[in-house]
Amino acid sequence: MTPTAWISLTTDYGLADGFVAVCHGVIGRIAPAARVIDVTHLVPPGDVRRGAAVLAQVAPHLPYGVHVAVVDPGVGTSRRAVALVAPGGLLVGPDNGVLLAAAQALGGVTSAVELTEPGWLAAEVSHTFHGRDVFAPVAARLALGDPPADAGPEVDPATLVTLPPPVLRREADGFTAEVLTVDHFGNVQLAAGADLLTSLPEAVEVAGRPAVRGRTFADAPAGSLVVLVDSAGLVAVARNGGRAVDLLGAAPGTTVTVRGRIRG
Repeated sequence: MTPTAWISLTTDYGLADGFVAVCHGVIGRIAPAARVIDVTHLVPPGDVRRGAAVLAQVAPHLPYGVHVAVVDPGVGTSRRAVALVAPGGLLVGPDNGVLLAAAQALGGVTSAVELTEPGWLAAEVSHTFHGRDVFAPVAARLALGDPPADAGPEVDPATLVTLPPPVLRREADGFTAEVLTVDHFGNVQLAAGADLLTSLPEAVEVAGRPAVRGRTFADAPAGSLVVLVDSAGLVAVARNGGRAVDLLGAAPGTTVTVRGRIRG
C-alpha cells in the first residue's frame, strides 16, 4: 500500500497519565515521519458509543490516513483486534463497534483483518494495554505502507461487532431521540437527522421545556433553548449563552423528546 503521513488517535485514556505519550512514542519509533492527530483522549472511560460517534464525525474531515480508536473495556478478553480498510482511510482498534460508524463515513468496509501476526505487535503483549502493544505498532506499520493483509487473517466484514442503533421514534407532534454526545459547550446532540426539524413549528418544547427552532444559537433569547442542525448535520439542543445540558439533565444514552408547542 502507499505510505500515509497521518495517524489519528481517539481514546478514553485521559490526560493525567502517560498512556497517550507511550502510544505516540511507539508510533514514533516505528514510523518517525508519521504525523499524529489527537482527536480526543477524553472519551468517558469505556463509553464505546461516544468514541464511535466522535470518530465518525471527525474522520471525514481528516487527511487520508490510519485512524486508531481505543475505547476498549474488553481489552485482554476474546474480543478481536482488527484493522479495517475503507475507501477514505484505514481504521485500527478493538472489534467492539467503535470503528464501524467511522468506516461507514469513510465509504464502508471493503476488507478487514484480525491483528494476530506477532511481527506486527510488541514482543510482549500486555493483557491491559493493547493501545501500546497492538494498535499503535499496527498503525505505524500501516502508515509505512505495509499491506493490512500481512497483519493477520482476513475477517468477513459481516461478522464485525455492531453497536445497537440509537433510539429514534417519530411522534405525532415531534420525535424522541437518543442523546449521542454532549460537547464541551454543553450542546446536546441527538440521533436525529435534520429532516425531522422541517415539519416542526418555530415554537417547540424539549423535554417539556420551551424552546425555539432556529439556525444559530442567537435565534433564541439569552439563556433560552434552541433546537438546530449542528455541524455534523444532526439535530442538537443548545442554549444561547449557556449550557443546554444543565437545563435538560441529559446524558449520552438517555432520550430527549422534541415536539411542537402552542404559544400561549
